[in-house]
Amino acid sequence: MCLQRTIKQEVSFEGVGLHTGNHVTVKLKPAPRDTGVIFQRTDKNIMIRALVGTVTDTAFATSLGHNGIRIKTVEHILAALSGLGIDNLLIELDGSEIPILDGSSTELIDIILKGGIAKQGKKRPYMRIIKPVIFEDGHSEIAAFPYDGRRLTYRIHFNHHLLGEQQLTIELNEETFIKEVAPARTFGFLKDVEYLRANGLAKGGSLDNAVILGDEGVLNKTGLRFKDEFVRHKMLDFIGDLSLIGFPVFGHIIANRAGHSTNIKFIKKLLSSADSWVIISDVEHAQTLTYS
Repeated sequence: MCLQRTIKQEVSFEGVGLHTGNHVTVKLKPAPRDTGVIFQRTDKNIMIRALVGTVTDTAFATSLGHNGIRIKTVEHILAALSGLGIDNLLIELDGSEIPILDGSSTELIDIILKGGIAKQGKKRPYMRIIKPVIFEDGHSEIAAFPYDGRRLTYRIHFNHHLLGEQQLTIELNEETFIKEVAPARTFGFLKDVEYLRANGLAKGGSLDNAVILGDEGVLNKTGLRFKDEFVRHKMLDFIGDLSLIGFPVFGHIIANRAGHSTNIKFIKKLLSSADSWVIISDVEHAQTLTYS
Protein backbone atom coordinates (compact mmCIF):
# COMPACT_ATOMS: atom_id res chain seq x y z
CA MET A 1 0.00 0.00 0.00
CA CYS A 2 1.27 3.49 -0.84
CA LEU A 3 2.05 6.23 1.64
CA GLN A 4 0.08 9.45 1.71
CA ARG A 5 1.50 12.29 -0.37
CA THR A 6 1.59 16.06 -0.52
CA ILE A 7 3.91 18.46 -2.38
CA LYS A 8 7.36 19.49 -1.15
CA GLN A 9 7.00 23.22 -1.74
CA GLU A 10 4.46 25.83 -2.73
CA VAL A 11 3.79 26.42 -6.43
CA SER A 12 1.42 28.79 -8.17
CA PHE A 13 -0.24 29.44 -11.51
CA GLU A 14 -2.78 31.83 -12.99
CA GLY A 15 -5.21 32.13 -15.86
CA VAL A 16 -8.83 32.67 -16.84
CA GLY A 17 -11.79 30.58 -15.79
CA LEU A 18 -13.57 28.69 -18.57
CA HIS A 19 -17.04 29.82 -17.55
CA THR A 20 -16.54 33.10 -15.69
CA GLY A 21 -13.76 34.43 -17.92
CA ASN A 22 -12.20 35.98 -14.79
CA HIS A 23 -8.48 35.99 -14.14
CA VAL A 24 -7.55 33.96 -11.06
CA THR A 25 -4.28 33.19 -9.26
CA VAL A 26 -3.93 29.79 -7.57
CA LYS A 27 -1.38 28.68 -4.98
CA LEU A 28 -0.82 25.01 -4.14
CA LYS A 29 0.58 24.48 -0.66
CA PRO A 30 1.74 21.36 1.25
CA ALA A 31 -0.69 20.03 3.84
CA PRO A 32 -0.23 17.59 6.77
CA ARG A 33 -1.19 13.94 6.42
CA ASP A 34 -4.90 13.11 6.79
CA THR A 35 -5.83 16.67 5.73
CA GLY A 36 -7.31 15.79 2.37
CA VAL A 37 -7.71 18.40 -0.36
CA ILE A 38 -8.98 21.78 0.80
CA PHE A 39 -9.82 24.82 -1.34
CA GLN A 40 -9.53 28.28 0.20
CA ARG A 41 -11.11 31.36 -1.37
CA THR A 42 -8.70 34.03 -0.12
CA ASP A 43 -10.97 36.79 -1.45
CA LYS A 44 -13.84 35.48 0.70
CA ASN A 45 -11.91 33.98 3.63
CA ILE A 46 -13.66 30.62 3.36
CA MET A 47 -12.37 27.04 3.15
CA ILE A 48 -14.15 24.20 1.33
CA ARG A 49 -13.22 20.53 1.47
CA ALA A 50 -13.06 18.57 -1.77
CA LEU A 51 -15.75 16.05 -0.83
CA VAL A 52 -19.01 15.07 -2.49
CA GLY A 53 -20.99 16.72 0.30
CA THR A 54 -19.74 20.16 -0.77
CA VAL A 55 -20.83 19.84 -4.42
CA THR A 56 -23.29 22.62 -5.23
CA ASP A 57 -23.61 22.48 -9.02
CA THR A 58 -22.86 20.10 -11.89
CA ALA A 59 -23.99 22.17 -14.89
CA PHE A 60 -21.17 21.92 -17.48
CA ALA A 61 -18.60 21.59 -14.66
CA THR A 62 -18.34 20.52 -11.03
CA SER A 63 -18.62 23.30 -8.47
CA LEU A 64 -18.06 23.16 -4.72
CA GLY A 65 -19.53 25.59 -2.23
CA HIS A 66 -20.29 26.61 1.33
CA ASN A 67 -22.58 29.35 2.66
CA GLY A 68 -23.25 30.64 -0.84
CA ILE A 69 -19.56 30.89 -1.81
CA ARG A 70 -18.59 28.71 -4.78
CA ILE A 71 -15.50 27.38 -6.48
CA LYS A 72 -16.21 26.39 -10.06
CA THR A 73 -14.64 23.87 -12.44
CA VAL A 74 -12.62 21.86 -9.93
CA GLU A 75 -12.59 18.57 -11.84
CA HIS A 76 -9.38 19.04 -13.85
CA ILE A 77 -7.18 19.91 -10.88
CA LEU A 78 -8.79 17.16 -8.78
CA ALA A 79 -8.09 14.67 -11.59
CA ALA A 80 -4.45 15.79 -11.69
CA LEU A 81 -4.09 15.34 -7.94
CA SER A 82 -5.78 11.93 -8.06
CA GLY A 83 -3.68 10.85 -11.02
CA LEU A 84 -0.46 11.75 -9.19
CA GLY A 85 -1.62 10.27 -5.90
CA ILE A 86 -1.64 13.59 -4.01
CA ASP A 87 -3.76 13.10 -0.90
CA ASN A 88 -3.21 16.27 1.10
CA LEU A 89 -3.10 19.79 -0.32
CA LEU A 90 -4.25 23.33 0.34
CA ILE A 91 -5.41 25.12 -2.81
CA GLU A 92 -5.68 28.89 -2.39
CA LEU A 93 -7.38 30.98 -5.07
CA ASP A 94 -8.39 34.63 -5.22
CA GLY A 95 -11.48 34.12 -7.36
CA SER A 96 -14.40 31.83 -8.01
CA GLU A 97 -13.04 29.45 -10.67
CA ILE A 98 -9.95 27.32 -11.23
CA PRO A 99 -8.17 28.55 -14.41
CA ILE A 100 -8.82 26.35 -17.41
CA LEU A 101 -5.23 26.64 -18.77
CA ASP A 102 -5.15 24.52 -21.97
CA GLY A 103 -8.37 22.64 -21.14
CA SER A 104 -6.63 19.46 -20.01
CA SER A 105 -4.70 18.38 -16.90
CA THR A 106 -1.25 18.29 -18.50
CA GLU A 107 -0.16 21.77 -17.42
CA LEU A 108 -1.51 21.07 -13.94
CA ILE A 109 0.57 17.89 -13.79
CA ASP A 110 3.69 19.89 -14.71
CA ILE A 111 2.92 22.52 -12.06
CA ILE A 112 2.41 19.92 -9.34
CA LEU A 113 5.58 18.06 -10.28
CA LYS A 114 7.49 21.36 -10.17
CA GLY A 115 6.52 21.52 -6.49
CA GLY A 116 7.78 17.98 -6.00
CA ILE A 117 6.03 15.05 -4.36
CA ALA A 118 6.61 14.32 -0.68
CA LYS A 119 5.70 11.02 1.00
CA GLN A 120 4.21 11.50 4.43
CA GLY A 121 5.00 8.41 6.49
CA LYS A 122 1.43 7.16 6.88
CA LYS A 123 -0.40 4.71 4.66
CA ARG A 124 -3.11 5.92 2.33
CA PRO A 125 -6.58 4.46 3.02
CA TYR A 126 -8.50 3.24 -0.01
CA MET A 127 -11.95 1.95 -0.87
CA ARG A 128 -12.20 -1.61 -2.18
CA ILE A 129 -15.37 -2.64 -4.01
CA ILE A 130 -16.58 -6.03 -2.70
CA LYS A 131 -20.07 -6.19 -4.27
CA PRO A 132 -21.41 -4.65 -7.50
CA VAL A 133 -23.08 -1.26 -7.36
CA ILE A 134 -25.14 -0.23 -10.40
CA PHE A 135 -26.66 3.21 -10.92
CA GLU A 136 -28.94 4.24 -13.80
CA ASP A 137 -29.78 7.85 -14.55
CA GLY A 138 -31.94 8.17 -17.67
CA HIS A 139 -29.74 7.16 -20.62
CA SER A 140 -26.64 7.19 -18.40
CA GLU A 141 -25.24 4.31 -16.38
CA ILE A 142 -22.33 3.85 -14.00
CA ALA A 143 -21.42 0.60 -12.26
CA ALA A 144 -18.65 -0.52 -9.94
CA PHE A 145 -17.48 -4.13 -9.71
CA PRO A 146 -14.91 -5.94 -7.57
CA TYR A 147 -11.52 -5.97 -9.26
CA ASP A 148 -7.95 -6.41 -8.06
CA GLY A 149 -6.72 -3.03 -9.19
CA ARG A 150 -8.07 0.27 -10.52
CA ARG A 151 -9.70 -0.20 -13.91
CA LEU A 152 -11.91 2.35 -15.64
CA THR A 153 -14.06 1.82 -18.74
CA TYR A 154 -15.82 4.80 -20.29
CA ARG A 155 -18.20 4.99 -23.26
CA ILE A 156 -19.64 8.07 -24.93
CA HIS A 157 -22.14 8.47 -27.74
CA PHE A 158 -22.93 11.73 -29.55
CA ASN A 159 -24.98 12.40 -32.65
CA HIS A 160 -22.04 13.89 -34.50
CA HIS A 161 -20.29 12.23 -37.45
CA LEU A 162 -16.83 12.81 -35.94
CA LEU A 163 -17.67 11.49 -32.48
CA GLY A 164 -20.35 8.83 -32.70
CA GLU A 165 -19.41 6.17 -30.17
CA GLN A 166 -16.03 6.02 -28.43
CA GLN A 167 -14.99 3.60 -25.70
CA LEU A 168 -11.79 3.23 -23.72
CA THR A 169 -10.58 0.98 -20.90
CA ILE A 170 -7.45 1.72 -18.89
CA GLU A 171 -5.68 0.34 -15.86
CA LEU A 172 -5.50 3.53 -13.86
CA ASN A 173 -2.12 4.40 -12.37
CA GLU A 174 0.21 7.39 -12.37
CA GLU A 175 1.84 6.50 -15.69
CA THR A 176 -1.37 5.78 -17.60
CA PHE A 177 -3.04 8.90 -16.27
CA ILE A 178 -0.17 11.18 -17.31
CA LYS A 179 0.20 9.65 -20.78
CA GLU A 180 -3.29 8.51 -21.72
CA VAL A 181 -5.75 10.77 -19.90
CA ALA A 182 -4.23 14.05 -18.69
CA PRO A 183 -3.57 15.55 -22.18
CA ALA A 184 -7.22 15.22 -23.31
CA ARG A 185 -8.89 18.64 -23.55
CA THR A 186 -12.40 19.74 -22.76
CA PHE A 187 -14.61 19.93 -25.82
CA GLY A 188 -17.82 21.50 -27.02
CA PHE A 189 -19.99 22.10 -30.05
CA LEU A 190 -20.00 25.38 -31.95
CA LYS A 191 -23.79 25.32 -32.05
CA ASP A 192 -23.88 25.35 -28.23
CA VAL A 193 -21.47 28.25 -27.68
CA GLU A 194 -24.09 31.00 -28.08
CA TYR A 195 -26.46 29.18 -25.70
CA LEU A 196 -23.75 28.78 -23.07
CA ARG A 197 -22.69 32.41 -23.24
CA ALA A 198 -26.30 33.59 -23.11
CA ASN A 199 -26.55 31.68 -19.84
CA GLY A 200 -23.40 33.20 -18.36
CA LEU A 201 -21.13 30.27 -19.18
CA ALA A 202 -18.07 29.67 -21.38
CA LYS A 203 -17.03 33.34 -21.15
CA GLY A 204 -13.38 32.28 -21.02
CA GLY A 205 -13.62 29.55 -23.64
CA SER A 206 -11.49 29.70 -26.79
CA LEU A 207 -9.73 27.47 -29.28
CA ASP A 208 -6.70 27.70 -26.96
CA ASN A 209 -8.44 25.86 -24.13
CA ALA A 210 -11.13 23.70 -25.72
CA VAL A 211 -11.69 21.47 -28.73
CA ILE A 212 -14.59 22.99 -30.68
CA LEU A 213 -16.61 20.88 -33.10
CA GLY A 214 -18.48 22.39 -36.02
CA ASP A 215 -20.59 20.63 -38.63
CA GLU A 216 -17.51 19.94 -40.75
CA GLY A 217 -15.25 18.77 -37.93
CA VAL A 218 -12.70 20.12 -35.46
CA LEU A 219 -12.16 23.89 -35.74
CA ASN A 220 -8.81 23.89 -33.88
CA LYS A 221 -5.93 24.26 -36.32
CA THR A 222 -3.80 21.96 -34.14
CA GLY A 223 -6.30 19.12 -34.51
CA LEU A 224 -6.75 16.40 -31.93
CA ARG A 225 -4.20 15.04 -29.47
CA PHE A 226 -5.79 11.57 -29.69
CA LYS A 227 -8.20 10.16 -32.23
CA ASP A 228 -10.50 9.45 -29.28
CA GLU A 229 -9.64 12.58 -27.27
CA PHE A 230 -13.31 13.10 -26.44
CA VAL A 231 -13.82 9.91 -24.43
CA ARG A 232 -10.44 10.44 -22.78
CA HIS A 233 -11.50 13.87 -21.55
CA LYS A 234 -14.77 12.50 -20.20
CA MET A 235 -12.67 9.93 -18.36
CA LEU A 236 -10.50 12.75 -16.98
CA ASP A 237 -13.60 14.55 -15.69
CA PHE A 238 -14.84 11.34 -14.10
CA ILE A 239 -11.52 10.75 -12.30
CA GLY A 240 -11.72 14.26 -10.88
CA ASP A 241 -15.31 13.80 -9.73
CA LEU A 242 -14.61 10.34 -8.29
CA SER A 243 -11.85 11.79 -6.10
CA LEU A 244 -14.59 13.57 -4.14
CA ILE A 245 -15.14 10.27 -2.34
CA GLY A 246 -11.99 11.12 -0.41
CA PHE A 247 -10.29 7.77 -1.08
CA PRO A 248 -8.86 6.02 -4.14
CA VAL A 249 -11.27 3.32 -5.35
CA PHE A 250 -10.05 -0.19 -6.14
CA GLY A 251 -12.48 -1.88 -8.50
CA HIS A 252 -13.62 -1.79 -12.11
CA ILE A 253 -15.87 1.17 -12.79
CA ILE A 254 -17.83 1.26 -16.05
CA ALA A 255 -19.45 4.53 -17.12
CA ASN A 256 -21.80 4.87 -20.08
CA ARG A 257 -22.84 8.29 -21.43
CA ALA A 258 -22.31 9.89 -18.03
CA GLY A 259 -21.58 13.48 -17.08
CA HIS A 260 -20.91 15.50 -13.95
CA SER A 261 -24.47 15.20 -12.63
CA THR A 262 -24.56 11.41 -13.06
CA ASN A 263 -21.03 11.10 -11.64
CA ILE A 264 -22.03 12.84 -8.41
CA LYS A 265 -25.28 10.87 -8.12
CA PHE A 266 -23.31 7.64 -8.58
CA ILE A 267 -20.84 8.62 -5.86
CA LYS A 268 -23.71 9.24 -3.45
CA LYS A 269 -25.27 5.90 -4.41
CA LEU A 270 -21.94 4.15 -3.87
CA LEU A 271 -21.34 5.75 -0.47
CA SER A 272 -24.86 4.80 0.64
CA SER A 273 -24.26 1.17 -0.40
CA ALA A 274 -22.06 0.43 2.60
CA ASP A 275 -22.29 -3.35 2.17
CA SER A 276 -20.62 -3.05 -1.25
CA TRP A 277 -17.22 -1.73 -0.15
CA VAL A 278 -14.71 -1.59 2.66
CA ILE A 279 -12.12 1.01 3.56
CA ILE A 280 -8.67 -0.53 3.83
CA SER A 281 -6.68 1.57 6.26
CA ASP A 282 -3.70 -0.75 6.65
CA VAL A 283 -2.50 -4.12 5.38
CA GLU A 284 -4.36 -6.25 7.91
CA HIS A 285 -7.38 -4.17 8.76
CA ALA A 286 -10.54 -3.28 6.86
CA GLN A 287 -13.52 -1.32 8.04
CA THR A 288 -16.87 -0.15 6.79
CA LEU A 289 -17.85 3.47 7.22
CA THR A 290 -21.24 5.12 7.44
CA TYR A 291 -21.78 8.33 5.48
CA SER A 292 -24.62 10.70 6.26
